Amino acid sequence: MHAFSDEFQSDLEDLMRWRRDVRRFRTDPVDEALLTRCLDAFLMAPSVGLSEPWRLIRVSSNGARKAALENFKAANAEALSGYSGEKAQLYSGLKLSGMEDAPVQFAIFCDETTDKGAGLGAKSMPEMRRYSVVSAIMLFWLAVRSRGLGLGWVSILDPEQLARDLDVPKSWSLVGYFCLGWPEEATDSPELEKAGWESRRGALPLEVR
Repeated sequence: MHAFSDEFQSDLEDLMRWRRDVRRFRTDPVDEALLTRCLDAFLMAPSVGLSEPWRLIRVSSNGARKAALENFKAANAEALSGYSGEKAQLYSGLKLSGMEDAPVQFAIFCDETTDKGAGLGAKSMPEMRRYSVVSAIMLFWLAVRSRGLGLGWVSILDPEQLARDLDVPKSWSLVGYFCLGWPEEATDSPELEKAGWESRRGALPLEVR
């Protein structure tokens, strides 16, 4: 096994600490060569049975972006209606999407019926394919952040409507919608924590059985 230096380990901890869910982007374009290097993380990502079930749609056209944004707005309004009082007021002030500004946007799906991998590891736990997609996304996230870019995961969406709007195969399930670009600011603290929505745990909830 390759051994990494103490300096590298420290840098990796910093990278994980500074990996943030970015929602405030500058509109500056992202160089295509730089984007390709970040996307190479998917080529190195682990997957159950080596199935590589991730399917990426780059959302670039005005029509597709408008549909995705309207989807978010409708889902966000519905989510807001589920809160009341102080929590509703706090929720209404949160910025939960960078979709109006981010120059690069992706919808990332899982192919639930891929033949690749011959079903190894997914017959008893088919959700492992989606977990594999999430693992690949995390590697992509770190690759993006290490190059000064920001990534934001938009989870307030109607996934079935988005799949219809993007006209993807029925066997694809949405894992997430992502905004990518140059962040307005760099921070090592979650925006939701700074806004007072929630705070991190002070210790790992580890149990021994």
